[in-house]
Amino acid sequence: MLLQSANCVFMLVINICLYMSVVCFFSSSSSIVNSRIDNTWLNELKGSIDETNSTVEIVDKFNNYQIYPRIISIVSKDYFKFFKVNLRRTCPFWSDDSKCAMRHCQVESCQLDDLPIGLKGSRNGLVAEDMSIKFMEGPQQQECEEALQDDLGYINTTISAAAMEDFALWQAHDDLQDMYCTLPDDDGEAEYVDLSLNPERYTGYKGPSANRVWNTIYMENCFRPKNLFEVYIISAKLTGMCLEKRAFYRAISGLHASINIHLSAQYLLSDKGSTFLNPCGTGFWGPNAEEFERKFGPKSTKGEGTQWLRNLYFLFLVELRALQKAAPLLEQVKYYTGNDKEDEATRLAVNNFLEIIKKFPQQFNEQTMFLGGQQAQKLKEEFRLHFRNVSTIMDCVGCDKCRLWGKLQVQGLGTALKILFSNKARTNVSNELSTTYNKHSLQLERSEIVALFNAFGRLSTSIYEIEKFRKILR
Repeated sequence: MLLQSANCVFMLVINICLYMSVVCFFSSSSSIVNSRIDNTWLNELKGSIDETNSTVEIVDKFNNYQIYPRIISIVSKDYFKFFKVNLRRTCPFWSDDSKCAMRHCQVESCQLDDLPIGLKGSRNGLVAEDMSIKFMEGPQQQECEEALQDDLGYINTTISAAAMEDFALWQAHDDLQDMYCTLPDDDGEAEYVDLSLNPERYTGYKGPSANRVWNTIYMENCFRPKNLFEVYIISAKLTGMCLEKRAFYRAISGLHASINIHLSAQYLLSDKGSTFLNPCGTGFWGPNAEEFERKFGPKSTKGEGTQWLRNLYFLFLVELRALQKAAPLLEQVKYYTGNDKEDEATRLAVNNFLEIIKKFPQQFNEQTMFLGGQQAQKLKEEFRLHFRNVSTIMDCVGCDKCRLWGKLQVQGLGTALKILFSNKARTNVSNELSTTYNKHSLQLERSEIVALFNAFGRLSTSIYEIEKFRKILR
């Protein structure tokens, strides 16, 4: 018995030694890999953020300790994790000849039973459960109804069906003037997707098809200096453009940088069968420092990589400002899913989050843009139409999962721009959106709210991941 126990102890020691040898091997291998990476360039990512009065250090501290934990909790709630999208639209600009064949590109759509009761059989509603405003209620309404019985007080309020159709067309036209994206997907082919089951990560989608999407966005939609034919605008030449055109480019560049960070942080490290770390055999994802360095390091970006990352911080402040400005509106949303306990928890989490962002003083100032007369308004319309075209290009992405997250993040940014620059986004003396609901005030659909929070959550995650890469590269 004693001998048997000794043998067990001996085998346990042997197993521990073998385990430690494996750990040491992978640690040393990781060190060898990282030793080939120039890890000093990331130290340049510090100081002021262009077009704002904030700094990288301030945003890092604010995001990583206060924003990131809260926004990740919020987007995991049922109201925010179900997104309605049409992934079957054909690309209107070129023949989509490169579909991603990897299983990781596929999107798992929701069955009806998977949806919260509040989303079953409903369309994307407006911000509140009932945005309509009744003209009169209570005793006054009753007096008017009695007066209608008297012919002398009667007013004929009937409107022909043709006139009603015209009113609807006029309203739809007015609404389109405030849209920075194509209309949210709510057609017959749109379906709900559970974002938590389809996380954004590297799928293997790359090459000419993916490059064509980004090249088209930069070359045909971003404002550019004259006689510049390179895809990316170098920092030195941005200063020759006006604020509005610089802001557009920085927003697109920041979105591109954010997506590349997600793909580097959730890189497909192994796609083989079952392993000890991945018993289900569905792929193993994790941070890839070499991929991060390839996308942003000075050797592969001609020294522009840190500026692209700085543009991410700029975009973070733009969307943060939109959330702050829309806070009075968002605080009145019911976040209805049909689960009272879940809905109340969501409202409390959102309101706590909004209180936190209100305290951040160094925001992006949208009031410095589009100042002036007719020329400024013409530039504003060009700005809007260029971004609408970017949202349409998302239907040309050849990977379903990439298309899903591309459409969601572009719609989120489009919603932020709508909040900041829409003619209906009237502000009060405290520079916040008016909470008065009428035909002249800004309204947001559920899909826009879901996209806005998830898009900001992706930016917050990117900044959080940068800090993790800093530690890995050290």
